[in-house]
Amino acid sequence: MSIIKFLALSIFTAAAFHTAIAADHSMSATASASANSTNSDMTDGEVKKIDKSANKITLKHGDIKNLDMPGMTMVFRLKDPAVLDTFKVGDKVKFKAEKADGAIFATEIQVAK
Repeated sequence: MSIIKFLALSIFTAAAFHTAIAADHSMSATASASANSTNSDMTDGEVKKIDKSANKITLKHGDIKNLDMPGMTMVFRLKDPAVLDTFKVGDKVKFKAEKADGAIFATEIQVAK
């Protein structure tokens, strides 16, 4: 009877160890994919106009995949007006865009590196 208990305990321990290692690899892959998707979700653009009084920025941009929108030049609203102080016409930028309240917002925007 003790050999059966020993074998059962050994099998259980091996299975638990294998599951823990698989979970660790899965979490690493998920974190890596998340970091890559964050960068790939950003759209390249160029600042064409800044309208601080209306809290808007005009960008010439590439395809915005999450909105299924082709590249064009268009106006984006910003929720944080202070962001406009960090850009000037001609700056190359990377940004994320989302539809909200019937308008399209540049939700994250930064100077391209």
